[in-house]
Amino acid sequence: MKKKKKIFTAALCMAALTAVLSGCAGKRTAKEPIELTVWIYYNGDQLRAFNEAVDAFNATVGREKQISVTAVSLGSVNDLEENVLNAVHGKLGAQEIPNVFSAYSDTVYALDALGLIADTSPYLTEREKNAYIQSYLAEGDFNNDGSVKIFPVAKATEILVVNDTDWQKFAEATGTQISDLATIEGMTAAARRYYEWTDSLTPEANDGKALFGRDAMANYMIIGAKQLGHEIFTVKEGKASIDLPRDVAKKLWDNYYVPYIKGYFAASGRFRSDDMKTGNVIAFVGSSAGATFFPDRVTTEDEDSYLIELKTYPAPQFENGEKVAVQQGAGMAVIQKTDAEVEASVCFLKWFTQSDWSIEFCVGSSYMPVTREYSNMARIEKKSPGMKPSVRMALDTSVQMVEDHTLYTTKAFTGGAAARRLLESSMSDLAKTDRESVENAMRQGATLEEACAPMLTEEYFDAWYAQMMTELTAVIGE
Repeated sequence: MKKKKKIFTAALCMAALTAVLSGCAGKRTAKEPIELTVWIYYNGDQLRAFNEAVDAFNATVGREKQISVTAVSLGSVNDLEENVLNAVHGKLGAQEIPNVFSAYSDTVYALDALGLIADTSPYLTEREKNAYIQSYLAEGDFNNDGSVKIFPVAKATEILVVNDTDWQKFAEATGTQISDLATIEGMTAAARRYYEWTDSLTPEANDGKALFGRDAMANYMIIGAKQLGHEIFTVKEGKASIDLPRDVAKKLWDNYYVPYIKGYFAASGRFRSDDMKTGNVIAFVGSSAGATFFPDRVTTEDEDSYLIELKTYPAPQFENGEKVAVQQGAGMAVIQKTDAEVEASVCFLKWFTQSDWSIEFCVGSSYMPVTREYSNMARIEKKSPGMKPSVRMALDTSVQMVEDHTLYTTKAFTGGAAARRLLESSMSDLAKTDRESVENAMRQGATLEEACAPMLTEEYFDAWYAQMMTELTAVIGE
């Protein structure tokens, strides 16, 4: 296996040299070698795949162009961004500012306002720009002037992951179809049936199990509203305005908060893949880039352990809504240093995204390639037939979603990170707190309906909605 890996790596190196040298041709005629530092937050399989790509670049195009790249992993994305900000502000003990770093749009937007981010657009021909999926390039166009302040390297969306082993037992017993989970409303209805079915399997009352969980509540709020025809944040010249009508917020509430407090949905582990691993849910919506962490076994609190088969599907959508899916995944920002360093940085990024190493990295990390040429499963399968089954499923579903859906992400704006944190916690934190109250009431003899009744009034929803809108308005300074 190691020998095959070496042969494959050597083949990729040769392909990279012959196929991408022209992509780094152009202006680069430096006499002095250029050393680039790239800060990343990748770990595990993602880090190994990226480091192999860097080694291949240094051995081929980098050697030809006298460019040497050193990759440094700084832990989580939050750790990386903290290190970047410390370097930018010259804090005591901070490292030197890198040439390139992984980042999300809010961080890049803030640094761009300080004049620190290079526009990579001038280093890309129109043909090269057209090679990328356009919504990926648009994410870094803060002023709608064609600039590319965030270079796309790998992307993800959200998919539905189902523990098919336990799903089949439920489906056979109740007649529920997997197609029911294609819509958010269908998921809510199926989750109720699952709770009632599992409750019926024991003599105790109100001990049904949750069917479903979500990883990213902010995505649910933002993408759900977009599917229903409203952009929560509309950005103009770096300032955001809010568009979240009451009826849209109520639909979001009825399909998360309500089933959550009733026990149909759950969220107890750090990620919903953790909840699937312990049997707390049998379906969840999470990032397609998390495929390497999807479980293949369930181990319950009673230490009952068994293998499971997973299946993946497009994330559920609101009935009759627009076919919109989230676009996520950090890109690469290039620091505005010397022209030669910026050009060399773009040379590396073009090579990384326009060579077979794009597929090698994505298969190792379960991210999607960012160019049209590589964003199809036939190409991916041909270049990496031995990929993990979970990665193959996730990539297959996510590539399908890129083809069938409009990809959407909010534009960066002042206060954007804080606004997203609020959307992440506002409804979900209340749901967790109120679910605990419901469980306490049931332990004291109340039925599920009686325990939930105080939280299911229009007045209760209106109080939450008013508070959230007030807090959102304060955060974005509207």
